[in-house]
Amino acid sequence: MNAPTTDAAGGTSQLLSAILDMAGDLDLPSLLERFVAASTTLTGARYGAINIVDPDGTSLTFVQSGVDEATAAALGHPPHAWGVLGQIPDHGVLRLEDLTQHPAFRGLPAGHPPMGSFLGSAVRVHGERYGTLYLSEKQGGFDDADVEVVQALAAAVAVAVDNAQLYAAQVRRQRWLSASQQITTMLLEGADAEDALEMIAQAAADSGEADVAALVLPGPEGDDLIVEIVTDGGRQLLGLDATDDPRVRQAFTSADGGVLIVNASTDAHPAFAGFGPALLAPLHAHGDGLGVLVLLRAAGGEPFTEQDLTFAQSFARQAALAFVLGEAQRLRGHEALRGERTRIARDLHDLAIQQLFAAGMQVESLRSDPSVPVPEHVSQALGQVVEHVDAGIRQIRVIVRTLDDPGATIPLVQRVVAEVELARASLGFAPALSVTVDGVDVDVTAAGPTDAIDSLVAPGRANNVVAVVREGLSNVARHARSRQVSVRLAVASGGDGSIVVEVEDDGVGVPAAPTRSSGTRNLAERAREVGGSFSLLQPPSGRGALLRWQAPLD
Repeated sequence: MNAPTTDAAGGTSQLLSAILDMAGDLDLPSLLERFVAASTTLTGARYGAINIVDPDGTSLTFVQSGVDEATAAALGHPPHAWGVLGQIPDHGVLRLEDLTQHPAFRGLPAGHPPMGSFLGSAVRVHGERYGTLYLSEKQGGFDDADVEVVQALAAAVAVAVDNAQLYAAQVRRQRWLSASQQITTMLLEGADAEDALEMIAQAAADSGEADVAALVLPGPEGDDLIVEIVTDGGRQLLGLDATDDPRVRQAFTSADGGVLIVNASTDAHPAFAGFGPALLAPLHAHGDGLGVLVLLRAAGGEPFTEQDLTFAQSFARQAALAFVLGEAQRLRGHEALRGERTRIARDLHDLAIQQLFAAGMQVESLRSDPSVPVPEHVSQALGQVVEHVDAGIRQIRVIVRTLDDPGATIPLVQRVVAEVELARASLGFAPALSVTVDGVDVDVTAAGPTDAIDSLVAPGRANNVVAVVREGLSNVARHARSRQVSVRLAVASGGDGSIVVEVEDDGVGVPAAPTRSSGTRNLAERAREVGGSFSLLQPPSGRGALLRWQAPLD
């Protein structure tokens, strides 16, 4: 391209100044505004704009100068790259004395300012059309000098756009990396699994500039895929069964199964209706699919790019690996704690009890030895020592049993009452508790009837029941926004005896299929391990949710 020529040194100086200004601007919106302003100023055009469109010619980004805000608002959407605008070549320019005389002219929208003289030029970045510059209404029309100025500015802005895009990509990459580090630290510090999943979704939404982020995770049946975690703005997706969506299945089964969706309202699962661009990234670790990260933008939003998908996939892989490592560390910690409890119990039994027992035997033999006269008051004191030793041995045996099976010495109903009381702080009110045995109500404040339940429910099953009540109340506090919660414990004795735990709330309810869970996979797993069942249902009242967990007595 020939060097731009101008009639005055001042014009050349202005052009160079504009090029330098653009070269130093790394903010893309500001850069495009500078480009349009320089193009109109240096050519004398009254109106100018740069239009960035999708493959169908629909405008994605439109920056203009010359049309006042009220008029622009009245015109509505930016122009599409159709009609005369669609005739601007990839190379060179389209220069017209009168826009309205071109064969492809389709008319101007109502209220649009009149436009006659016209100059259009493509802006190419890396050999591909990035956008198109429109200039109009120069008194006397555009000349060859204007063409040279526009081409010089277009070449300069192409380099500046490339730099701005590289800078923006680096900023996004750093944002994703920071999110990954935050998630990894949180998980390795022993964060609750559901807190970590919610943090993964929120971090992905922030880093990917998405309006909504969701995690699709394996449901209670193992093969089904359920939306279990969503960020604000996507509550209607919670509980969605995405098992049959081929794109979600692809992302779940393949570590390289990331998907870009231009318009989720038409190209994806029906439940995504109302959203626009979407991105699906696999949550994979060690070759196993843990779930799918879904990012959604509002209808009409800027589409996700291949670069966005690359960043999201990298984040999802690291988050999945950190989640697996965090779970492994938590399990190792529990195993180490169990080992330490066992060691302490063994030491107490083998050392402390035997030493106390030996000491008690020595004192008793001293009292009863006829060859050693002992005054009466000393004999009484020694008798008290023996009683204290015996009491100490009994207490140590209780401690040993507690260490071997925490909570085993505390009646089940008392443990459930304690969980219900603890939930008051997170719920803001006290849940109601009812206990029945063979259909008969049990007074939870009376020792006798509640102790009888421990003769029916094995200690291991009792631990499961306490864990279910705790997790059920925790889920209500996190998600339900309820004002009333009922906890029901029903024990049925006999040959086919069972225990049923129900947690019912009057909150937001189950948004999708009634048997689907939301953040309750642990409860389903606990039920499977003991040959029981788990479900999350809609209560007969039609309000809130009903969690039901059932298992045999032993």
